[in-house]
Amino acid sequence: MSTRAVAIAVASTLSMLVLSSVANAVESKMPFIRIAELEIDPAQLEAFKAAIAEGVEAAVRTEPKVLALYAVAERDRPNHIRVFEIYADEEAYAQHIQTAHFRKFFESTSPMVVSRRLIDTVPVVLGAKP
Repeated sequence: MSTRAVAIAVASTLSMLVLSSVANAVESKMPFIRIAELEIDPAQLEAFKAAIAEGVEAAVRTEPKVLALYAVAERDRPNHIRVFEIYADEEAYAQHIQTAHFRKFFESTSPMVVSRRLIDTVPVVLGAKP
């Protein structure tokens, strides 16, 4: 094999390694975003709201990689709650669900939840003011 061919092969291999490393770095920096669709027993809605407020406050205050937690209710069906969760990465989410405040929230509200659907998403565009 000629020196030129070896140089081209080495350059190609290095390029692929660099591009692969860049792709992995970009992918690992992607936030982990989940949407939880919850239907709450209407008779327990106020207790659920208090529990989720406490849980969100604790998570945002104590977990640096919890970037945002938003809980909203449908206007015409207030017991249908959507929780928009943004974590720095998937590892941050895994750590979040192991915390004492999350376990307390989950265990105390599970009997209140009529249905739960968890949706993993891929960011298309995220915008926010600082």
